[in-house]
Amino acid sequence: MAYKIGNRTIQMDRFFVHNEISYPSNWIRLSTPEEKAAIGMVWEDDPIRASDIYYWNGDINNPKMLDDRLEVDENGDPLWEKVLDNTDPLNPVMVDSNVQMKTLGLKSNMVSQVKHTAGTILAQTDWYVTRKSEKGTAIPTDVETKRDAVRTECDRLEVAINAVTTVEELITVMQSQNWGE
Repeated sequence: MAYKIGNRTIQMDRFFVHNEISYPSNWIRLSTPEEKAAIGMVWEDDPIRASDIYYWNGDINNPKMLDDRLEVDENGDPLWEKVLDNTDPLNPVMVDSNVQMKTLGLKSNMVSQVKHTAGTILAQTDWYVTRKSEKGTAIPTDVETKRDAVRTECDRLEVAINAVTTVEELITVMQSQNWGE
């Protein structure tokens, strides 16, 4: 956030010169909006930074990739994950595996996040399931209902995430999470 005259930033509490007129360091604080406008001074807000979760360096024009990508070299040949070949223990070497390298996109990462959230919520009541399995004690209806709702929400989100075609759609889906807490 800064005052500007044209493309020039005018710092608070510092004198400045405009059109061969010197203004004292307190002029911005003491002047009225009309006086500032008369010399062409305007307030400029900082640009809004987009979420680094979805955009590179907070740049709305540089979204991260949605879908997974199989990696290739500059010639278009597949890049393979490396594994340790220890057939000669005195000379272990890294060799290509038969698994092509993959960079996960936002969709995969968000599905993973949603499943983790569901698992964390379900873990709080897993002891009811264990008790039922071991002792035959019924799971309270409200707990069963809550667990079903969590699984349903997880399934809904996974389908919705996989259906998006833009980062903006993905953000909308992720903001629609409703775990019923």
